[in-house]
Amino acid sequence: MNLHALRLFHVVATAGSVTRASELLNISQPAITAQIKKFEKEQSIALLQPSGRGIELTNAGRQMAMLAKRLFAMEQQIEQFCEECRSGANGHIRIAATYLPAQFLIPAWIAKFKQRYEQVEMTITTTNSGDALKLLLNMEVEVAVYGGRSEEHSDAIRSEQLFQDELWFVVAPGHRYANARVSLHDMMKEPFVMREEGSSTRERLLALCRTYNASMPRIALQFNGLHEAITAVVAGYGANFVSSLVVREYVQRGELCRVFVEGISLQNTIAIWTRRNEPLSAAAANLVQLIRDES
Repeated sequence: MNLHALRLFHVVATAGSVTRASELLNISQPAITAQIKKFEKEQSIALLQPSGRGIELTNAGRQMAMLAKRLFAMEQQIEQFCEECRSGANGHIRIAATYLPAQFLIPAWIAKFKQRYEQVEMTITTTNSGDALKLLLNMEVEVAVYGGRSEEHSDAIRSEQLFQDELWFVVAPGHRYANARVSLHDMMKEPFVMREEGSSTRERLLALCRTYNASMPRIALQFNGLHEAITAVVAGYGANFVSSLVVREYVQRGELCRVFVEGISLQNTIAIWTRRNEPLSAAAANLVQLIRDES
């Protein structure tokens, strides 16, 4: 089917005359008429008929005009969709994130992003750092957001550090070490409330003790969720070793207090991982830029 001729017919039908269509398209009237007549002959259908000094649509022409209107409206939608994809206003972003950024950073980032790009779909997988790397290398996600100790990774991965947050020892306000300075040796005598084995902060604490030849911490309570562990300490039991991002507001409200352990200052790296030498989609590039601006 000759879509160019159908488009000419569509303009004639919408404008109401060949003369008006000629003015709109900047194409001569004889050229328009010839194209439509050729289209009618190819399709064995009459679309226009004389009416006084002008023309009018036949019954088949009126039905064809309705179908052409739908077709070219859909064409406009497709063009708009393509433009939105090019600009990043449409698409689907798949993200992997470790627990810390997934729980305490990404929700605010995503809320701001969706306010600007409401049509972009997003899938977020919360996992550990090793699995986040696998998902990225296997092309199952476009972006990974990592929080923890800097790790070695494949040369195929590009790592961009956003910022660093501190790791704090915290206790309830009524604890004898609240806001005090103590040695690591004394701190390790306290019962700890921690997440499950394999959590990044728990591993950092164990590594800290090995580095300074201190006793291993006594994990008196263990939870699979960080919120539950923090709540137990707020309630007055034990100590925790945790990202300042997680407990800063608790400390500001006076629900928790820091313990300043002499000679110890550790930080977490918050970073974005992407595949090296591979361009991001426009939507993912917009998200990464927003995260940079917010960090």
